[in-house]
This record gives sequence, structure tokens and C-alpha cells, in this order.
Amino acid sequence: MAIQKSTSVRNSELDAIFTAIGASGILKFRSGAAPAACATADSGTVLATLNLPATYMAAAASGSKAKTGTWEDTSADASGTGGHWRLYASDGTTCHMQGTLTASGGGGDIELSTLTFVATQPVTVTSFTLTAGGA
Repeated sequence: MAIQKSTSVRNSELDAIFTAIGASGILKFRSGAAPAACATADSGTVLATLNLPATYMAAAASGSKAKTGTWEDTSADASGTGGHWRLYASDGTTCHMQGTLTASGGGGDIELSTLTFVATQPVTVTSFTLTAGGA
């Protein structure tokens, strides 16, 4: 039998993630495949850097946690094809989370309207939700 958790426990787990990362995280979209783990050195070219709002995730509810505020880079860093993302503490170097990046409907952890980044063009994340397992 799989472990099951109450909604309260799942909400607490999600809220603890963002307590550990801290306010004003930095999200970077990069080319190529993600490294093996967050502890592994960065890979690929930084295509866009998003300085997230101080409170970038809403409080967890019903075992999920959704983005809040505007997640945008008004001027992409470089041109290229997006492959993965990494979420850093506000120092921009301590990686706490990473995942897949796909075009809308592609099933990635973050989906964008296009994976083609163009230097100086804006990049906006329209939705991002984490869901805790064990429901």
C-alpha cells in the first residue's frame, strides 16, 4: 500500500519548501537537459532570469501550491531553445529546485507558450503549481 498523507501534512510539506528557499527566489531558464541534481553544477546557457516577487507562491491549500504575482523577465538574456529550469535562493547561486520545461501541453514541470527564447524579448510564466504526493 502506498503511503497516504492528510491534506494538512501535504500543505505543510509544500509550505516548508518555500520557507527553505526564502523570499524573492530567482528562476532561470536554461538550454539543454537538466543536471542530475540541484547539487550538480549548472549546465546549458542561461536564456532568461526571472527575479520573483518576495511572495512568489501562495500558501498551500488542498495539497497544492500555486505561483502568485508576476513571474517575468522583460528582456531575455540570450537566444536559444529552452530545456530546463532551476529555482535558486535570492543569491542566484544556491539551487533548490529544478525541472523540465516544455511548450504548452507538453507536460513539463513548467510550460511556456514557446521554448524559443529571443534575446531582449519578454518571457512570462503564466502558471506554475506544485502538488504534494500521498493524496
